[in-house]
Amino acid sequence: MGRRVRTEQGDCRSGPDEGEQRDVSVVPADVLPGSALAVQEPATGAAELGPRARLWPSLAAVYRAQLSRARVARIPLLFVATFQSIGIMILMRGVVDDGAEAQAVVAGSSVLVVAFVALNLLAQYFGQLRASGGLDHYATLPVPPAAVVLGAAGAYASFTVPGTVVTAVFGCVLFGLPLAHLWILMAVIPLAGAALAGLGAALGLLAPRPELATLLGQLGMSAALLLGVLPADRMPEVVRFTRDLLPSTYGVEAFARTFGADPDWAFVLGDLAVCGGVGVVSLAVATWAYRRAAVR
Repeated sequence: MGRRVRTEQGDCRSGPDEGEQRDVSVVPADVLPGSALAVQEPATGAAELGPRARLWPSLAAVYRAQLSRARVARIPLLFVATFQSIGIMILMRGVVDDGAEAQAVVAGSSVLVVAFVALNLLAQYFGQLRASGGLDHYATLPVPPAAVVLGAAGAYASFTVPGTVVTAVFGCVLFGLPLAHLWILMAVIPLAGAALAGLGAALGLLAPRPELATLLGQLGMSAALLLGVLPADRMPEVVRFTRDLLPSTYGVEAFARTFGADPDWAFVLGDLAVCGGVGVVSLAVATWAYRRAAVR
């Protein structure tokens, strides 16, 4: 039997018993669109996305990720890059004279470690990343393109620090050069590494195929070997002009000038400034190449 309930108007209506099932599909009147109590929500278009990550936190995150990813290849990289440069110095020991030529060989062999990793291997890495579609993964992340390029370049260049120091110390002992100013490597490695890493990343991102990126990286490292390790005074004039176009040679010159008894620090700072300027330009080109490759 139904029971009678009293409404606000005072009339009585029949309602269901306590045991009967009630209809719960009724929408309250205060939420209906036509109701005066309905909340007016602003009409918006697409949902607003979250802000993009800032450069430096993104750079640190990409750097840590790349460093942990390449950690398994650290020993082979250090072995190949370091012992290659040490072997070149041993071969050149009986060819060059002491003095300026020995200084050029030691400085060029030390910077060659940076060129092997920052130029050659980074060109191969970005070439393979582009061919395998790995750029699509980074394109979905809310990180600036510069953070991806700088993070990968910094991670690969970090492997060059121990090898460059070991090569420089071995070369100084081999050729009898002073060890007093080896602290200049703290400036030579990051500045020359930035210039070569930007160049290597740009070559890998602009190459249409990974095989071509590997070839360009090998050619760049060969140029750093021939133009950086061999003494400049034994080269023809045309080759000297080509040598001035290679950014790593300015790091070689800056390092070689510190072996003298009284280094001309103005020229050393000038060579380092050229390395830094070329590094900014090359990394900017690599960032543009990354944007260009990521949208395709």
